[in-house]
Amino acid sequence: MAIGKLFSRSAPASKAAPSVPQDGSRAQVFDDPKRLTILNEIEQSELGWFWATDADGKVEYLSDSAIAKLSIDGEDVKGSPLSQLFLAGQDSDDSDEAATQRPLPFLLRARNTIHRIPVRVAHCDTETWWEITGKPQFDAEGEFVGFRGSAKDITTLREGQRDVSRMAQYDALTGLANRNRMEKRLTSTLTAYKAAKRSCAIMMLDLDRFKQVNDTLGHQAGDELLKQVAQRLERIVGEQGEAGRLGGDEFQIILPDIEDRGRLGDLAQRLIQMISQPYSINGARAIIGTSVGIAIAPYDGIESEELTGSGDLALYAAKGGGRGQYRFYSSDLKDDARWRRQIEEDLRDALATDALEMHYQPLIDAQTHLVKSFEALVRWNHPERGPISPAEFIPVAEESNQILALGEWVMRRVCSDAASWPHELSVAVNVSAVQFANPDLPSIVHDAMLSAGLPASRLELELTESVFIGDPQATQEMFRELKKLGVRLALDDFGTGYSSLGYLRNAPFDKIKIDQSFVRGACEGGNNNAAIIQAIVSLARALDMVTVAEGVEAHDELDLVCELGADHIQGWIFSKALPQFEVVERLASGVLKYEPQGPAKARAERMAVYRKVGVIHEDHRYEVVMRNLSRTGARIEGMLNVPLDTDLVLDLGNGQLVVSKVVRSEEAEQGLEFETHLISDGADGLCTRHRVSPYALAAAGMPLTSLSSEAGIPGIQSPHGPGSRPKFMQVDLSA
Repeated sequence: MAIGKLFSRSAPASKAAPSVPQDGSRAQVFDDPKRLTILNEIEQSELGWFWATDADGKVEYLSDSAIAKLSIDGEDVKGSPLSQLFLAGQDSDDSDEAATQRPLPFLLRARNTIHRIPVRVAHCDTETWWEITGKPQFDAEGEFVGFRGSAKDITTLREGQRDVSRMAQYDALTGLANRNRMEKRLTSTLTAYKAAKRSCAIMMLDLDRFKQVNDTLGHQAGDELLKQVAQRLERIVGEQGEAGRLGGDEFQIILPDIEDRGRLGDLAQRLIQMISQPYSINGARAIIGTSVGIAIAPYDGIESEELTGSGDLALYAAKGGGRGQYRFYSSDLKDDARWRRQIEEDLRDALATDALEMHYQPLIDAQTHLVKSFEALVRWNHPERGPISPAEFIPVAEESNQILALGEWVMRRVCSDAASWPHELSVAVNVSAVQFANPDLPSIVHDAMLSAGLPASRLELELTESVFIGDPQATQEMFRELKKLGVRLALDDFGTGYSSLGYLRNAPFDKIKIDQSFVRGACEGGNNNAAIIQAIVSLARALDMVTVAEGVEAHDELDLVCELGADHIQGWIFSKALPQFEVVERLASGVLKYEPQGPAKARAERMAVYRKVGVIHEDHRYEVVMRNLSRTGARIEGMLNVPLDTDLVLDLGNGQLVVSKVVRSEEAEQGLEFETHLISDGADGLCTRHRVSPYALAAAGMPLTSLSSEAGIPGIQSPHGPGSRPKFMQVDLSA
């Protein structure tokens, strides 16, 4: 059909004289041939095309230049429904406005005006987009006769708009989602999941020692490092969720439909291990680490701001635990943050008043059981709060930059103490990564030995794998300076941190310490720890290094590590850390041999606790005191004469219910065995894999809110409440 005949039908011909503008000038009037020529030139120049349909929506006319763009025969176009030339729906990068527009088929059926609708062409070899405009046409009797309209190719324009949209949603450096996109996605996900009663986890990460790399290798190297970190994140997370960069060295991961803390812990540990592997940047080698905080909706937050805040607190706790760790959010982390601030203030006073003291734990020869050396461990007995664990105050010292002053105090005190021992045994001092990065460390060590009169051969510095984070050249230079002093170097906690066998080729270590986490459980069936210990021992022998097995407590563990070839043993089976006066007394008496004392078999590590928890039996709840807790069981007090094999549910708070069985019972004390083992919370604690969902609590009559330590389980009566008669008598232990 000719374009002239097509458009002559669009309206009745007018015989009126050409109109004259009101300003009196004469209008330029084109005759029909001239108009047709212009329309044809527009079609051929591809500035725009024309189309027409009949009353049934079938194509009557489409510009030849438009048909040429399609990968189907022109004859197949005419007579086919117009809507079949285009794909239904919008792509994922459409704007909100486009996504809410009426689709083309609807407008055609409704005979509505079509105004600049973007549509994707179905019959093209590449992704092609047109913009369609059209109006319904009616004859003199008012009968609908079809559409007449225009079209143009907007593919290039759309790609530009998509690039602009992507720049607004994605980080230009790493290609990951930016803060804006992550916030919007988390908000929309939580809103949708609240209605569907689904869960969603987030992980908050920041990089350990990234600033050191940035400062030593330059900002370009820092940018390249961030790109490589982003690539590793995407590979590890995969289809499980979306990773984004919030800014600087902060990252976030959204993980829909995951609430299993065992699975999340495994993923977090893998992230820590993979991100801490060495990076090659412009010929230089850099090593960093990461800490991970984990929060899960709806348990730890219902709204996005609340959940993100919980994740930040968990991240702060993970960093405070020594970095290179993950931590789940729990309601007591807010109290922990206040406690850490108090520790920071009190530690500053303790250093000023010389209120700290040193204890020394012996390292025993595996064959002769003679003491070979001691490890120095700092202790703090707070005048009001009692003993404070180094696991609590050392991370605070690192965060508050007090670690340098603390480290220098320890170095001088240990050298002075060791110089006074009756026997010339060596002593080991722990040196943190922050101290190791201090250029003044060699002079501090030298001055401490010189002042105390301690020979360098009697001093050993214990370093963790975190010292390899940052600039490898600076690390090697520090090794050279320390070895010039004549001191020995030991690698502590081997295999638990930023593990890479490559650095052992050049690092001048004299000793490798096998971390106690490998000794724990090594005697259990189906455990790979024994094989790991044997591999470490073999590696150390090949490198002419001494091995120390840490944390040995039971005879079966002692027998195993000796059989596997460990040179020295350190652990409570021989001795705890002793204060200076006890070390001097024992050495002066000439008793250098230690006899092993401990249980025959190792059992799951139990944490000494003292806190009130709930116990549920049938439809009654009892308040008891939990004395200790392990992965496999617990000891409780507070219920009289509970028979063996009684099924109980232990309520640990925060929605954590543990099904257990009584395996030992004596008066008001019971030993419980858990049906499902607890898992690590990423630090030194234990938690359940799953929790009672706030959605379930809401269904039982509680308001929908995140879990807190005060949240109980509704529908369970106290022993003196209504319902059936309680089976056991509760004992008031507070009396």
